[in-house]
Amino acid sequence: MQRRTTASSRSSVLQPRPKGELLWIHATTPERYLALCDIGRRLKSLRPDLSVLASWEPGLRLTGTVGCDIPVGPLAEDTMAEAREFLNHWQPDACIWTGTPARRNLLRQLREQGTGVLLADLLEDEMPNRASRWLPDQRRRLLDGLTCILTPSRAVQNQLTRAGFPAERVELAGKLRVSAVPPGCNNDELAAMQQTLGSRPVWLAAHVKPGELPRVLEAHRAALRLLHRLLLVIALDDYSELDAARRLLQDSGLSFTDWDDGAEPDDLTQVLLTGGEDLGLWYRLSPVAFIASSLDPAAQGQSPLDAAALGSALLHGPGIHAHRDLYERLAKAGAAQPVQTQADMADAVVALSAPDRAAEMALAGWQSVTESAATTDTLLEKVQDLLDRREDTDAGT
Repeated sequence: MQRRTTASSRSSVLQPRPKGELLWIHATTPERYLALCDIGRRLKSLRPDLSVLASWEPGLRLTGTVGCDIPVGPLAEDTMAEAREFLNHWQPDACIWTGTPARRNLLRQLREQGTGVLLADLLEDEMPNRASRWLPDQRRRLLDGLTCILTPSRAVQNQLTRAGFPAERVELAGKLRVSAVPPGCNNDELAAMQQTLGSRPVWLAAHVKPGELPRVLEAHRAALRLLHRLLLVIALDDYSELDAARRLLQDSGLSFTDWDDGAEPDDLTQVLLTGGEDLGLWYRLSPVAFIASSLDPAAQGQSPLDAAALGSALLHGPGIHAHRDLYERLAKAGAAQPVQTQADMADAVVALSAPDRAAEMALAGWQSVTESAATTDTLLEKVQDLLDRREDTDAGT
């Protein structure tokens, strides 16, 4: 199918439309943006020629995420001319929308172009309001262009069907959140390390930056006074810092093993150093994980999703600005604990050495990061169906 573009002075249509399939996602919160970009990333692994266009509501502070190819920012006003210009330029093959479906002209144009639109995560306070009880209910016409609506609220489902939206096109689904796809590991290596470590208490410092290493080692030294067999696994954020970390450990007086040199820990090993290549293995072996790159209060931090999905109780510093929503959700669930100093870190590691305490936090984290997995799978399936149907339609024209 030949794609048509129109010249425009607007920034949202200055970039050329990429060849191949195009999924348009629209976010109303940072967490929804992250979740939609993650869905885009997964879809692109299944459909190599797919590109993802992202827009969002004004005022959102967002961080770049793998999965979004074209971040165009907030949309222009919802006039017929603006809607037509935007859609004629980008020609999306499918759309995932979040938030109140209030853009009547845009939705009308999408319907007339035959573009499938999935409205995801519709909450009660995002339902379009009826203008007046004395006037005909126009919500049905507003929603008519939507292929399917997913909502976590049965009340929303009931309101939609009462407004005349087809019941078979409304589905109950969990909230839209980022779901984890944790890294794998070698099962034979995992079994061997489990046997080697036995009942030893283990904690992991993941994504450690050079400036954080002395504080992590001091925290470990303090914890060793109460937990004499405690093993610290240090996974660096940057493999190129491995030599500098080796030198620091040699001067620390702590007994360490260099995993990347092929060495394995023994009963006397106090620290195991790795360049960060095998985080899937160490998350599985460590009941407690400190997610580093976070001790600097101004730092952006690292995502806690992989560690939580693989069963670690989480510690983190104050510098988590790029993932604050995720950490706050995990803290609310009782799965993450902030630490400000190495003394805080040592105290937390000792407290979480009690297996029941760490297991309780780990379970809360796992439940929190996997609760939206079914919703993600549903959206992946529905988007693929829309794209396949669009491809069949284009092939027949």
